[in-house]
Amino acid sequence: MNEPIESLIRTMVTPLVDHPDDFQIERHETEDFMEYHLILHPDDVGRIIGKKGRVIRAIRTIVYSVKVRDMKRPRIVIADDLNQDDDDNEEA
Repeated sequence: MNEPIESLIRTMVTPLVDHPDDFQIERHETEDFMEYHLILHPDDVGRIIGKKGRVIRAIRTIVYSVKVRDMKRPRIVIADDLNQDDDDNEEA
């Protein structure tokens, strides 16, 4: 049911990144939202956020405007620091 949103996100983000092989989308369902966590190469995070957040804001605007029947509202999260958190825990 959520594949159209994921496909839309992938279509918009893939051409913007330098490391498309490292780009992944993980879905997490909450009570109110279907969250799409964008896992990116560290070098690509800034490209997706853009100056003053303009690129990610534009992506979110398009995704949030899509209406799919009987679906929770989408939310996009940039999960760029997942690996860094794991590394920090190993060092402690």
